Amino acid sequence: MKILAVCGMGIGTSVLLKSNAEKAANDLGLDADVEIADIGTARGAAATADVVLTSGELAAELGDVGIPVVVVDNFVDGGEIREKLGAAVGR
Repeated sequence: MKILAVCGMGIGTSVLLKSNAEKAANDLGLDADVEIADIGTARGAAATADVVLTSGELAAELGDVGIPVVVVDNFVDGGEIREKLGAAVGR
């Protein structure tokens, strides 16, 4: 499974989100590769991903990319990420 962690610039918060998404995926028993992207490249990168994790603001900007877009309110809250990722992938 490929998870795309998206932030505005693809540098700061997406790295934090990536780390917490990897932990959440592991907790859920998912064999996942988490990659980071900025908002500009996320649409193209979503073509090869299974799920996108991002903020509400950026989810609205991304629009429909053909895969689940999970809105994460707090990028440091591992429980929130685990719960929402699990719901998106049926775990």
